[in-house]
Amino acid sequence: MPGRLAVDFGTSNTVLALWDETSHQGVPLHLPGFGKQFQQGDELISVVPSVIHYTEDGRRWIGQQVMDHNVYHSRRTLRWMKRYISQRSPIKLQLDGHEITPFTAGQDFLTTLLAFAIQQIDLRDEEIALSVPVESFEHYENWLSSVAENAGIPRFRLIDEPSAAALGYGAHIQPGQVYLIFDFGGGTMHASVILVDPELANSDGRRCRVLGKAGKYLGGSTIDQWIFSEVLRQNRHMDYEEPIRGVSNQLLVSCEKLKETLSYSENADFSITLPQTGEELNAHFSRSRFEELLDENDLFTEINQVIQSAINTAAERGYNSDSIQSVFMVGGSSQIPAVQKTIRQRFGRERVYFDRPLDAVARGAASFVAGVDFYDHIQHDYAIRYIEPEKGQYDYHVIVPRGTPYPTTDPIARLTIKASYDQQKTLGLAIFEMSERRQKFPTQQQVELVFDPGGAARLMQVSAQEQENRSLFWMNEKSPTFLLADPPAAVGEPRFEVEFHVDANKRLTITVRDIVTGILTHRCFPVVRLV
Repeated sequence: MPGRLAVDFGTSNTVLALWDETSHQGVPLHLPGFGKQFQQGDELISVVPSVIHYTEDGRRWIGQQVMDHNVYHSRRTLRWMKRYISQRSPIKLQLDGHEITPFTAGQDFLTTLLAFAIQQIDLRDEEIALSVPVESFEHYENWLSSVAENAGIPRFRLIDEPSAAALGYGAHIQPGQVYLIFDFGGGTMHASVILVDPELANSDGRRCRVLGKAGKYLGGSTIDQWIFSEVLRQNRHMDYEEPIRGVSNQLLVSCEKLKETLSYSENADFSITLPQTGEELNAHFSRSRFEELLDENDLFTEINQVIQSAINTAAERGYNSDSIQSVFMVGGSSQIPAVQKTIRQRFGRERVYFDRPLDAVARGAASFVAGVDFYDHIQHDYAIRYIEPEKGQYDYHVIVPRGTPYPTTDPIARLTIKASYDQQKTLGLAIFEMSERRQKFPTQQQVELVFDPGGAARLMQVSAQEQENRSLFWMNEKSPTFLLADPPAAVGEPRFEVEFHVDANKRLTITVRDIVTGILTHRCFPVVRLV
């Protein structure tokens, strides 16, 4: 069955969907062996667990195969790949003399799925859609693009996950109305306020304009980490102890299952025996204690902050919280009752929908690649790095503020570039992508769960410097100089006038004139692609 393929690569689950020309909607695609099917309302949908296992004899098991072979807790199994890729995590796993990173594991996982999907649906030269988180940096989009290219897919489009989710809930939305998409998955939390443009509605679907969006690297895997820490605390153990290291993966799996159980049951228990000592680690959680743990880690505060940030941006465009017609919840973690309660308390029960938590993004991405369009804005600030003379330190001058609509007609910024030494022949700009700034003095030390080279899970503190590094990404580090001065420039001499635009493909472009010669050296020259 030929069609438009979409892939929603998630931290915990991955969903594929096809555009159905008859019903004019995206339909989940089941890949036998890799996916697991279950009933969602009156439909049967399929998801692929986002895990990969490397066998000792060189094979790879993907998704449900990992579960069927009972190796989910094995040190040779990698999970949470998307989250680690998004955060540029340096973790590595040594297997059989080879080094496996989340980047390589994620590529192996997606390439395998794409190969089987293309074979199953007889995809020829049609485009596919790949969804990306709101908070993703260019390096994640570049990685995702390289995966598609390595899989032999020359034509693909990227769409941010909240916008795709809005299109995926298409049966519930109406032209002229404003909606909020709350996406709480395995690795991230996003909120997006969208307007269905009444003048652009058509028979192929409804076009959405994004009014405001925000996101954080906080998801179901973060909650698993909180449970992991609490279980160790209750049993008076630390993650670095050798007996704990030996069962850390098994313990994590149990924590994840406990979280899932508490989404539909009032109590959950598990017990794990430490092979080295014979001691049992026991854990009992009531739903109320689980919700206390979420509150202790400020989950509900974080939810409201993300939502408020998206609404604040929408308010700048004339749409406040009262403008929101409905709220659509997506992502596996949105199924946690306390999370749903938080959203319903804020917006009212009648405005909140959560009937497509796992497949809305994939369905919407399939709609997007089939021609359903939307209007968007730039998510992050983009800045030029420069030296502050008085401090002798780097500082940043924003040239593209977040919220900038694109394409731009007038220049969004102008700069004059000066030479830093005599006879300088090459000049340039260091362009940085900036996420939302963190609090200068955080109330508590950030901790994250990582896997050491031996495959054991460890709780590691994230330093203030590392947090700062993660909020900045040098986009053109490999080619920071691209302006040629002929004749060479003198120190302090204003040499180039630069104007910045953003084109329809979200690329930052420059138009440059050599002040000395008067020559226009670049016109709408693309430098980097923005998010």
